Amino acid sequence: MGGAVSAGEDNDELIDNLKEAQYIRTELVEQAFRAIDRADYYLEEFKDNAYKDLAWKHGNIHLSAPCIYSEVMEALDLQPGLSFLNLGSGTGYLSSMVGLILGPFGVNHGVELHSDVIEYAKQKLDFFIKTSDSFDKFEFCEPSFVTGNCLEISPDCTQYDRVYCGAGVQKEHEDYMKNLLKVGGILVMPLEEKLTKITRTGPSAWETKKILAVSFAPLIQPNHADSGKSRLVHLPPVAVRSLQDLARIAIRGTIKKIIHQEAMSKAGNGLKNPPKFKRRRVRRRRMETIVFLDKEVFASRISNPSDDNNNSEDIEEERPEEEETKPSELKPDPPVNFLREKVLSLPLPDPLKYYLLYYREK
Repeated sequence: MGGAVSAGEDNDELIDNLKEAQYIRTELVEQAFRAIDRADYYLEEFKDNAYKDLAWKHGNIHLSAPCIYSEVMEALDLQPGLSFLNLGSGTGYLSSMVGLILGPFGVNHGVELHSDVIEYAKQKLDFFIKTSDSFDKFEFCEPSFVTGNCLEISPDCTQYDRVYCGAGVQKEHEDYMKNLLKVGGILVMPLEEKLTKITRTGPSAWETKKILAVSFAPLIQPNHADSGKSRLVHLPPVAVRSLQDLARIAIRGTIKKIIHQEAMSKAGNGLKNPPKFKRRRVRRRRMETIVFLDKEVFASRISNPSDDNNNSEDIEEERPEEEETKPSELKPDPPVNFLREKVLSLPLPDPLKYYLLYYREK
């Protein structure tokens, strides 16, 4: 069992490795991955494996490998304001990263078969909103999860701009999945052992692209043995935000602009000499094939022809010279949450301050 990228010591190092291996290629996707710590979605006793490029499964709880999620996020071509449907939403890790990109006026729905996993996802979502400093760097499209079989979605449901299915789709269900898309929409799913991107270019026109060779556990077929009737899944309604919520979004956005302007002003008034950089050689190893046990994801990528025969490379990294003079045991101060500080300093009643901060604990 191996990984497509080397294991990281923390979430940022995992993302660095995914970028180096070209699984993460755009700034929006990188920001979303850095904002949400993958370890927060693991049970405590399994967190040591959180930054390995491996799938994880415990009971009904499942996370795909980071390289798979990054390929999915890139393929979806996410933009603010789009609607997204996650079939097999699981822990909500992917849905939450997507929500950071969709912004306050997007739609973010998930369907999950197991009710215990839905509860787990809601706990993790609540933890992220209440405790993560990253939350205040974004305007979040909060995911909504419903329990049910994603093959039994009500035929009168709305169509979506982006759809992802996190289980293996059989060929006979391909058209069912396509019909969940709006014209111009993108569907990403494992189809016939390939992670596949399908773009709906017209009412009955499609473009298909194979991304990766993968092996996902197949979709669970509906079981009507008990009642003999289909249990239709009704997705959440696309609700219009309340005036109060729109006001909160606008106020937070204005405060962020003020903070940015103040930071630019300070930077302009007190420019410092940029640190001098010194090059050092670093040897990095590339791994191009991954295999996962227990019917988890297998993925392979074709090596770049420019790679050398040893599948490794010498590169030069720039490091500030001043770093060498700092004691190795010193750690950087945690980042300051400027939005929170600014809100708390405003001459407002405490309940309004806490509302603007989404009643967050930190």
